[in-house]
Parts: sequence; C-alpha cells; structure tokens
Amino acid sequence: MAKVSRADYQLLASFRYGLRQFLQFSEHAARAAGLPPRQHQALLAIAGSAEGDHITVGTLAERLLITHHSAVGLANRMQRRGLVTRKTDRADRRQVLLGLTSAGRRVLRGLSIAHKAEIVRIGPALQDILSEIRAND
Repeated sequence: MAKVSRADYQLLASFRYGLRQFLQFSEHAARAAGLPPRQHQALLAIAGSAEGDHITVGTLAERLLITHHSAVGLANRMQRRGLVTRKTDRADRRQVLLGLTSAGRRVLRGLSIAHKAEIVRIGPALQDILSEIRAND
C-alpha cells in the first residue's frame, strides 16, 4: 500500500484550498455580472466546445456534470434571457443545438478576461504545489 505523508496531506489540502478560492472567485464574478454561476459555466462550455459554435443539450449536460433534464431547463432560462439560441440539428433532427447570442458572447468575454487575470494571479502558487506533489511521488 502506498504511503501518504503529512506533507502529502498538506499539499493536497493547499491545492484544494487554491481551487476553492478560484471557484469562489468565479461564482462571485458571475453574480457580479448578473448571471448565476451555472449560466456562466454553460456559456463557457458552449464557447469552448470542440464541436464549433454550437453544442447539443446532451453535451452541455455532460460538460457541466448535470442531468439532461437539468440542461434543458438551464438552456430554457438562458434562452429567455437572450444569452443562447436554440436550433434543431440539420443532420440529426432529434438534437437541439445551443449557440451564443451577441449578448451571451459579450457577458462571457468580460467574465473570461477577469478569469484569465485571476488564473495569472493564482497560477504560480498552484503550479508550485503541483511541482511539490510530483517531486514527492
């Protein structure tokens, strides 16, 4: 059985604390921009998808680790707010594709600038912890 030292616990706790700080920053930034954090996450999932400008509701559910039913409700709320568009996939009429509106892109751009700055700020500390974890293995 692998041994876990007190130093390992401290590093893991520090890393988790850094991640929680970033997540808290993200939640506060989203709320300050007038969005629930889950809607920010959805905008980012759509914009950052490898599928292109649109993703399916199923892919959104997968990326946010939520049920398909929850993703449908989230998409409905975002569409009512004018943040996303919905259209039926031409290749598979059973699929609903979600895309960003100009308002959705604008909100996401502002949040992404703030998030990148926060990652630049906290990244070195998290990188140091990761380096120590690797060195201890």
